[in-house]
Parts: sequence; C-alpha cells; structure tokens
Amino acid sequence: MSLEQDIQQKKFRNEHQKVVVNLLYTVGWMKDRTRSIFESEDITAQQFNILRILRGSHPQPLSTQAIRERMLEKMSDTSRIVDRLVVKGLVKKVVCKTDRRLVDVQITDKGKKLLERVDQREDEMDEVINGLNEKEAALLNSLLDKIRQGGE
Repeated sequence: MSLEQDIQQKKFRNEHQKVVVNLLYTVGWMKDRTRSIFESEDITAQQFNILRILRGSHPQPLSTQAIRERMLEKMSDTSRIVDRLVVKGLVKKVVCKTDRRLVDVQITDKGKKLLERVDQREDEMDEVINGLNEKEAALLNSLLDKIRQGGE
C-alpha cells in the first residue's frame, strides 16, 4: 500500500515533504512490527538499545552520557531507563575508576543472555524489511546516510 493510502492524504507540498512524512510513518510502522519481540522479553525498544550498546562496549562500562550519545533515539531520560534495567538485573552501576563521583553502567550476564534470546529472533527482525533485496537495502542505507550528512 502507498503512503497516500496508508495515511489517507492525497497531496504533499513536494517530494521532500513526502519523504519526511514517509520516514516518520515508516519508523512507527517498524516499531509496531518489532514491539512483540521486545515485549516477549519484558523490555522496551529503548531498553534493548541500551543493552545492545553496553554489550558492544563490554567489558568496558559506559557513563549514561556515553550511552545517550550512542542511542538510536537521543533522550533525556536515559538515567531512568538505566535504573529500570538495574531493577530487572540486566545492568549494574559501578563506580567510575577515573572519577569516583561518577557512576558507569555495565551489562550483566542476565542482560547478555536476554540479548542472546533476542538475537535468535533476528530473522523476525529482518522480516520487517523483507520487501527489499540486499542491493536495495544497501542503497537505502546509503540514501539514509546521505540525508543525515546533509543535515549536519
């Protein structure tokens, strides 16, 4: 189905406006389709993102600021999301070695095991874009990178 049909809008100011609306709509659409994977593990997409970031930096802990800088969606409540992950036992806070006043965050074994279970469902994640072949996916990645480079 086309964007026009999905959102029941026939006209756009120009193709650039349509691209922006289409990207925003598509992000929401993709989140809806991946939500069940995260819900099955009792986490949100933002919590998954933080766990993924911490696994990538392991064994090095990261500050909440460093986590926020790497997040897909930059949000001010990173500390609260981390606190929820601490309560679930998926991450732990450790005293920063270079500045004892600061706290760093590290993924736990329980957090790594949760990510391993989500990794086993990566085919389901890939199905969200199964309408694209490998070459089209590479082109889309290149175009999205180009959009962000133009906005800097």
